[in-house]
Amino acid sequence: MPPDLASNYDSVIVGGGHNGLVAAAYLARAGLTTCVLERRDRIGGAAVTEEIVPGYRFSRASYVNSLLRPEIIQELALRRHGFELLPRDPSSFTPTLDGRSLLLGTDSKSNHKEISKFSTRDAEAFAGYEALLDRCARFIEPTLDRPPPDLESSSWIDRSSSLIELSRLGLRALKLGPDLPRFLEILTAPAAKIITRWFESEPLRGTLATDALIGAMASPSTPGSGYVLFHHIMGETDGARGVWAYVRGGMGQLSESIASAARAAGAQIITDAPVASIRSEGGRARGVILEDGREVSSRCVLSGADPNVTFRRLVDPSDLPSEFNARMDQLDYSSAVFKINVAVDRIPSFSVSPGEEPGPHHRGTIHLNSTLEEMEAAFADAQRGEPSREPVVEMTIPSVLDDSLAPEGHHVISLFVQYAPYQLAAGSWDDPGRREAFADRVFAAIERHAPGFTASIVGRDLLSPLDLERVFGLTGGNIFHGAMSLDQLFWLRPARGWARYRTPIRGLYLCGAGAHPGGGIIGAPGRNAARQVIRDLRGLL
Repeated sequence: MPPDLASNYDSVIVGGGHNGLVAAAYLARAGLTTCVLERRDRIGGAAVTEEIVPGYRFSRASYVNSLLRPEIIQELALRRHGFELLPRDPSSFTPTLDGRSLLLGTDSKSNHKEISKFSTRDAEAFAGYEALLDRCARFIEPTLDRPPPDLESSSWIDRSSSLIELSRLGLRALKLGPDLPRFLEILTAPAAKIITRWFESEPLRGTLATDALIGAMASPSTPGSGYVLFHHIMGETDGARGVWAYVRGGMGQLSESIASAARAAGAQIITDAPVASIRSEGGRARGVILEDGREVSSRCVLSGADPNVTFRRLVDPSDLPSEFNARMDQLDYSSAVFKINVAVDRIPSFSVSPGEEPGPHHRGTIHLNSTLEEMEAAFADAQRGEPSREPVVEMTIPSVLDDSLAPEGHHVISLFVQYAPYQLAAGSWDDPGRREAFADRVFAAIERHAPGFTASIVGRDLLSPLDLERVFGLTGGNIFHGAMSLDQLFWLRPARGWARYRTPIRGLYLCGAGAHPGGGIIGAPGRNAARQVIRDLRGLL
């Protein structure tokens, strides 16, 4: 056995994604011997920086940050480990084919002026809409940083603490006053219902609705899509709520910063170490077996993989209760995400704001094909098992703010595209030319707004849902480790009775996005799971 891998640890973490790394840092800080085993040749999971085209460095999967819990940044002193945020302001740009555009950011007067180009009524209402979401976010955010109440937990201690937590939550809910029914509606209603009640104009409606669709096999009219919208407005950048940022050096630097903090606390992180199975005896996790046959023993195991990989590939289902297996079989991993990374030799010049140099409109997210009607049509294609004829496109150009990513004058572009269903009605994403044909469809949509874009392309990286599954281990290509629908959130994530990071196998914990509070580069599942492990180990599991 190589000297960098011991035969025994207090805790072994399967997967070096950002949540696994967060968990490792907290466990090591608590004095536990900790090892992270990552199957790829690099850490980070979906938060990675890769040089796909020579000279161009891409945030290959995840591409912006806001949700990473500020407690993690502070407690792990990530800035001392190379973590630097580049706030995006303006935050969004939506061009239209009639020669107008909508540019939104942090300045309320500028937002009022921009929205007034489409509706003075909407311009007046916008501040109230943002204020409501802010109040609701402040109510829900404390629940992200602790296990959810779970009255069906097998532990009487958990049930007791859940009753206390529910009482506290109820008291805080009462303080919402008239905002409480509005908050409950946001959680359960279609995003389109909420947005159309507040606003009458496009492109404002569509710009706001895209937050309800990110990573989801859903449309703005899907019940529950309001929560996905709400999930994406939580978070902050350097104390500024709702502000999204690029990470200098790409999203991989976020992972490297967490890994550096974990190593400084004593954790080992080993790449090129795929785990074949989690070993258990007598209903308790005892360690892992690597694909090369090596065995590593540990007092506990944390899995950063999604529930399907954890409970269907790494664990023998016969070691799990039949009811739990039934719930795992029912989890929804449907996805319709296609990620394209593009290297270009010049900045896109939009017809509504032409120019050869980067402008304010290049800094944030650029929304294309994003009216409510266009989103619904694109989703209808996906429901038939067809890639959208007019896909919804979110474009970001991080090299505008981070010159370390591309040669001078050149840029890297992330295109987050929907809808591209994992399961096609005819054929497969592996069919010759299938990915390329869909990418060309996306480029044509951009070309209508930024003539010459296609000619500027130096190289591209195409990731279908099938590729996201293969490369990053995301079942169905689902970036959240499972749908963020109400039946798979809070005390139901990943299953009723098992929402507090433990699993039916004693000593085995879930620390990835398949656990509460879910997906996004948030870190909370890793931090919460580690704290649960520390409590349990002090009680000898």
